[in-house]
Amino acid sequence: MTALLLSHTGLAKALDTALADRVVVDVNSRARRMSLRVDPINGCVVLVRPPRASDKLLMTFLASKTDWIAKHLERLPPRIAFADGLSVPFRGVDHVIRLKPEAKGGVWREGPEIFVTGRTEHTARRLRDWLKVEAREALTPAVHDFAKALGVTITRVTVRDTRSRWGSCTRDGKLSFSWRLILAPPNVLTYVAAHEVAHLKHMNHSPLFWDTVETLLAEKVDWPLAREWLRRSGAALHRYG
Repeated sequence: MTALLLSHTGLAKALDTALADRVVVDVNSRARRMSLRVDPINGCVVLVRPPRASDKLLMTFLASKTDWIAKHLERLPPRIAFADGLSVPFRGVDHVIRLKPEAKGGVWREGPEIFVTGRTEHTARRLRDWLKVEAREALTPAVHDFAKALGVTITRVTVRDTRSRWGSCTRDGKLSFSWRLILAPPNVLTYVAAHEVAHLKHMNHSPLFWDTVETLLAEKVDWPLAREWLRRSGAALHRYG
């Protein structure tokens, strides 16, 4: 599947400028007809396009869906930049960002506030880096504890800004997670950690896999509730930063 951003000139023939900037075309070889879907993570509307659909047909389709596109884009939650005075979740609890441009010391948390030092143009990067470290420090001991319980080996743990998955693993024990899990409640992060370690036993979502998740999290986390939280609220975490 390949995602393409239509040229501004091409989109402008069917949509106004504001909408044209937020429509992405996905050329999908399995698609039989054109369709639209909302991508809340990237804040756009995706047009699924069969490979043989002509540009003329595409433009006609888009023009007929202008109201639909505008309505659904309007409903998307706004992006939230890391800036002074704004609130961001940390371990599921809202914290206010406090900038201290003349101070030193990096980034730290005091109660319900997160302090960021240094020049304001570096605020987003500094806070993002700090959150990645916090995510790694929370995830690493959790996955190693689960791995010990299962008798499997973890060879590497990485934290990235992934968009399509909260976590992933390979057969040789390499685990990768989204740093945005540190924004979620602790039970959600713990569930995702156990989920990926369980894949080292079962590289599927069979009943045996879910039995393994249940075994790892028994009396620790209500993992169906954590999974439901991700389904309902996880996309909103991508608004931050």
